[in-house]
Amino acid sequence: MATKKTRNIIAKPRGREIIVTQILDAPREDVFKAQIDPALIPQWWGPKIYATTVEKMETRPGGLWRIVQRGPDGKEHVFKGVYHLVAPPERIVRTFEYEGVPGHVLLETATLEEKDGKTKLTRTSIFETVEDRDGMIQSGMEEGVTESMNRLEELLRSLRH
Repeated sequence: MATKKTRNIIAKPRGREIIVTQILDAPREDVFKAQIDPALIPQWWGPKIYATTVEKMETRPGGLWRIVQRGPDGKEHVFKGVYHLVAPPERIVRTFEYEGVPGHVLLETATLEEKDGKTKLTRTSIFETVEDRDGMIQSGMEEGVTESMNRLEELLRSLRH
């Protein structure tokens, strides 16, 4: 379980960014792979109560991605985007859009830095407007990020054994 020292979520008032940093006890190659491997993503992406399916994951500039989450009630939540940069094992840049609120696209950059066998994952999301950013925060984003990062930590531990 992560402590406050290993995870930080920053959303400055009246800003358009959310910056999430997480220190993971794993080599960055493993952390990078978990970000782009369609077999691994369902094991950590989003809350555990959702069944996650990677419908598309073309991890190259211009490639599309689409992930579907199905809740216990059968309701689907679909996320999609386009990769702009995939530079193993240090950086991924892509757009991110929730199909339930179309037209509100953010740019997400994931940067991975390794030090002493651990990886600092920094995910910077830049929204088109402050209102879009605030809407994401109000949607329960912090709880979703926390659960996803906890699940990612569990997955990375299992990959080491």
